[in-house]
Formats: sequence, structure tokens, C-alpha cells
Amino acid sequence: MEYIIEVNQATKTFENTDVLKSVSITCKSGHIYGIVGHNGSGKTVLFKCICGFLRCDKGEILVNGKVMGKGTDMLTNAGVIIEEPGFLRKWSGYHNLEFLYTIRNKSDKKYLYTVMEKVGLDPKIRRPVEKYSLGMRQRLAIAQAIMEDPDILILDEPMNGLDKKGVEEMRELFLRMKEEGKLILLASHNRDDIDILCDEVFEMEDGILTKIR
Repeated sequence: MEYIIEVNQATKTFENTDVLKSVSITCKSGHIYGIVGHNGSGKTVLFKCICGFLRCDKGEILVNGKVMGKGTDMLTNAGVIIEEPGFLRKWSGYHNLEFLYTIRNKSDKKYLYTVMEKVGLDPKIRRPVEKYSLGMRQRLAIAQAIMEDPDILILDEPMNGLDKKGVEEMRELFLRMKEEGKLILLASHNRDDIDILCDEVFEMEDGILTKIR
């Protein structure tokens, strides 16, 4: 199934300040869309509006025709990394994923093992997440985002804390997912990530989104 995200003239205001100013972008399956911009430019607010966590004050955001943020409508069939995930820090990485997986009435230990291995983590290590390095926590966040094989990925700085090897591995993973037909929306401060991964690139500056490639 093809997914289409349509952001139409979206404006979001906080305390009389327009954080998003008539933002428009259309994203389709099988492509990676990059958004660059300094901290506070509006990237994260845009992602939250696309997910339905925030509602636009003007304009609208649709995913396959369904308006996000309207009533209880939120983005489904999506893996999301926005800010640091709230892991159970005393539990291992595997048990964190298992807990979320079983909440959805799913239980396949071998599958969760393959998800962790896909992001470069050893599922048999019982080290609690509180003792993970920043890079390991980021790998776990990516595992959490992809573990239900979503058709849409919304990724805000997914390479944060990863070393060079980790960055290369995650780039390969995201490119494979693109080839599988996933729709990926990515914000990154790393121009190499944007240049290597993205089919289209947009810049967010003071709430205004402009296509630059």
C-alpha cells in the first residue's frame, strides 16, 4: 500500500509566535525526505504535527486522506523517533522491546532478536539500559521504531550519539527500508546523512519550509 503525507499550509502558534508558517510538503512511499535547520527552527514541531501529537492552528495534515490531530486521530503504522524515548532504564534492551511488543499482543522472541541484531545490538546481553552508552540507546530507539515493520518512519536526529561505524550501518538500514517501499522523513544536522540518504531536501528556517533539492 502506498502512503502519502500531505502537509497543506500548516501553521502552529505558541504564545503569539508562529513556530510553523504556512508549511507545505508532500511525501510518498519509497522515498526519503530530509529536513535541515538549526535547533528551534520548527522541525520537531512539524514532526509532532504530522504524527498528530499536536494539532495545526491553520491548514491541515493528511495521511492517505485522514486528517492528523483531528479529535483523536494520530499517525498509525509508523515508527517514530522524536526526542529521547522513555525506556525502562533498569531493564535490558531486549526486555524493553519485549514489553512494548507484548502490549500489542505479539510475542515472537526470535523476531525481536533479529530486530536488535539488525541495528547492531546483542539481544542476549542483559545489561540494563541505564548502563548503555548514548549510541547504544540510539540503536535501541531505532529498533523500537522499526520493530513492527511500519510503512512510515518519522526520524528526528536518528544518528545522534552513533560512532562512524554505527552511522554507516544505520544509513544502510534506512536505504534498505526505502527500497522496501517505506516512506521516511528525516531531520538531521549532518549534511552527509542528508546528501547520502535523501531524495528531496527541505530547509526549515524560522518556521518556513523551503525545498533546496
